[in-house]
Amino acid sequence: MTSPTGRKQAPDFDLAAIGAGLPFHDSATALAAALGGAAGGSAVVQAPPGTGKTTLVPPLLANLVARLPASDGAGKPRRVVVTQPRRVAARAAARRLSALDGSRLGGRVGYTVRGERHTGPETLIEFVTPGILLRRLLADPDLPGTGGVVLDEVHERGLETDLLFGMLAEVRQLRADLAVVAMSATLDAPRFAALLADGDGGGPAPVVDCPSALHPLETEWRPAPVPRLDGRGVTRAFLEFVAATAADAYRHAAAADAAADALVFVPGAREVSQVAGELRSRLGHGVDVLELHGQVGPGEQDRAVSGRRPGERARIIVSTDLAESSLTVPGVRLVVDSGLAREPRRDAGRAMNGLVTVSCSRASAEQRAGRAARQGPGTVVRCYSQQAYGAAPAHATPEISVADLTGAALVLSCWGAPRGTGLALPDAPPEQAMDDAMEVLRELGAVAGDGHATSAGRSLAAIPADPRLGRALLDGAAAAGSAAAADVVAAVAGDARAPGADLPRLLSQFRNDNGPAGRHWAEESRRLQALARRAGPLADAPVLPVVTDAAGVAGAVVALAFPDRVARRVPGDGPERYLLSSGTRAGLPAGSSLAGHEWLAVAEVSRAEGRDAAGTGAVIRAAAPLSADLAAAAASHLVIERVEAVFAQGRVTARKVRRLGAIVLASTPVRPTPAEGRAAVAAVLQREGLAVLEWSTAATALRRRIAFLHRELGEPWPDLSEAGLTAVLQEWLGPELEALAAGAHVKAVDLTGPLRRLLPWPEAARLEELAPEWLDVPSGSKVRIDYPDVADEGAKPVAAVKLQECFGLAETPRLADGRVPVLFHLLSPARRPLAVTDDLTSFWSGPYAQVRAGMRGRYPKHPWPEDPWSAPATARTKQRK
Repeated sequence: MTSPTGRKQAPDFDLAAIGAGLPFHDSATALAAALGGAAGGSAVVQAPPGTGKTTLVPPLLANLVARLPASDGAGKPRRVVVTQPRRVAARAAARRLSALDGSRLGGRVGYTVRGERHTGPETLIEFVTPGILLRRLLADPDLPGTGGVVLDEVHERGLETDLLFGMLAEVRQLRADLAVVAMSATLDAPRFAALLADGDGGGPAPVVDCPSALHPLETEWRPAPVPRLDGRGVTRAFLEFVAATAADAYRHAAAADAAADALVFVPGAREVSQVAGELRSRLGHGVDVLELHGQVGPGEQDRAVSGRRPGERARIIVSTDLAESSLTVPGVRLVVDSGLAREPRRDAGRAMNGLVTVSCSRASAEQRAGRAARQGPGTVVRCYSQQAYGAAPAHATPEISVADLTGAALVLSCWGAPRGTGLALPDAPPEQAMDDAMEVLRELGAVAGDGHATSAGRSLAAIPADPRLGRALLDGAAAAGSAAAADVVAAVAGDARAPGADLPRLLSQFRNDNGPAGRHWAEESRRLQALARRAGPLADAPVLPVVTDAAGVAGAVVALAFPDRVARRVPGDGPERYLLSSGTRAGLPAGSSLAGHEWLAVAEVSRAEGRDAAGTGAVIRAAAPLSADLAAAAASHLVIERVEAVFAQGRVTARKVRRLGAIVLASTPVRPTPAEGRAAVAAVLQREGLAVLEWSTAATALRRRIAFLHRELGEPWPDLSEAGLTAVLQEWLGPELEALAAGAHVKAVDLTGPLRRLLPWPEAARLEELAPEWLDVPSGSKVRIDYPDVADEGAKPVAAVKLQECFGLAETPRLADGRVPVLFHLLSPARRPLAVTDDLTSFWSGPYAQVRAGMRGRYPKHPWPEDPWSAPATARTKQRK
């Protein structure tokens, strides 16, 4: 076959043969028209799972791309790159398409995933994971040799796929011949189409729809009689219920159709193992129970997603969300769904990142159910109620909104768009999460002051691991050797759970494991070792003591990666409680072999409740022992020594403290300098307010009197509210603050004098006239006037006095130049309230008669005259008078 340019080209993919029986075959013509010959065309494919879009769209695009001129001038055809969010899906899609094409895997159709590559010079379609394509874009944004890109499963909103979306939108502005197709299984296609709009102001990319391919699907609701989750995660009782439900449902399904297989969804690898074990014990040897999750080897993954061969036993695949989308598991007619999923979450307050178990979204539940009806009628059994389904979120939370963004921030900085500024991302990254990520990158030396990547940052971006682990890989090679450092990074970056959080024990298991998990770890370690040797050491690497033992190497590498997670045991708080240098407290799992070690380097910590968290609210998931010297060396930038002065219990004290972050290494009492004392006092006043000072009764009364005049008369009477006094602290309290800073006790400071410094002159001479402290009453007594609290707006000054002492007082005294009447609390002889009034004239004329009638019999020895106007006021009884 010859192209229009005269070069010989490979034969087209036979779309009729490949797409036979696939619903999307009927939409292929519409997609080809939408791409307009693939010369820089873009489109969004909206098609439910099982319609064949992953199988048919790549060869269709490859046929269009083949009509373009060669990319290298030597006749080498352009390649179509297809991203799949999971390695197992990339391998399975490549294997299926190559089989339908009748070509060998790695020939016209191949794949590249981390640590595994099956492609060749003649490869026209290459399936990859998003991370592979990201690193290719960073290495060469022009994507030489690539004529088209297909982004599959964009609706899952994986972080790397979101980044690719924005970056490829920019590449299209530079390469008019690059075709981009985004494929979504949900109804969010218009959103992605708008993001793929032409940069010259054109409209959104065309959307190509395809009808659902599902056969009839029966839904059964079997809510569990036990809780699904508790403080430690998924309950054992719920997993036993899921296994029992799956076994029972499978027996019924197999009785009707012996060729039917089953698919059971649970949230994580641990739950997969538990449910699979339960099913094996319940169903015996007549059924193959296969496990599908990220920790099983490629061979086991491929076997689980491949169809049953002739003569093979019936199968039940217990899977995480690996089998939720991207690929069809042949033969499945029954799905049993736990309704749970694992999603990343970030706890900025405690510097923790990890996966949490949540109810899956309704969209995920529908995709899981659809697995049963892709190739014929099927049944889904949901181990939760319809109410729980209705309360679930409509879609999974976009990873960019909840995940740690350190790796993503490094990619964006290397791309030339620090923080994602100007990039057409489906969702903008959260400001606080991006701030934290950029701060980590600055500490690693990966970004410059303007946010763009440094040479060290570009080296770290080439390592397929968290940038902190990448830096630890390169820095740890100097202290422990590249092979030993790579071993640790491969274990930490993987999915395996350390038993009892003991990372050295996990490494030992890997080294003695000849199975898939051990082989996968060894391959990953060798690959990281090669990357470390190519990159070489980075500048400003910390100098560490040479370590040779396996536990010491693990601790050194983890401490280099996560210095903020270097942890020290909390004395007297049990052998399993630790304080991290970030300030977070965390506990080891119950029975951990690491309990009692003085220092730990923590690789993973997550929120938790119950026994595993040791009462701290966080649990250490992976860690290694560490020496004090190694901790200080690995986290040297966090080690500080300073005098810490505090104002507590009425006095300033100070200690010379050496810290590793929040961890105190040494503390010695010292005498604070005046400046340190002033800072300590100011900090407490700012944090706790003026209440930390000793307010005597006289000082409080004076403050209230002056504040009352400020409220009623305004300037020049000063504002003595909390804010007002704090604003002029030095003006009224300067000498006393110096005394406190020098070590004086707060009890020695009388605030009455300092407050008088704020009195305005000459108005201060009228203080007793305008707001007297005492009130003379007709009996000759002096009654204290209680002025309202500073913050009590509108309250009146109160005089509490026995009623008999006010006989003859016809008019209510008024304060503040006659503006405010005194509020009288008129008391009985036993000093209980009889009346409250600020109008004595009205009281004597009316309510007094009722008070007199009620009190004469109770207090006969006290005067209760009919005429209070002319009766002599007295504080005594009749007899004493």
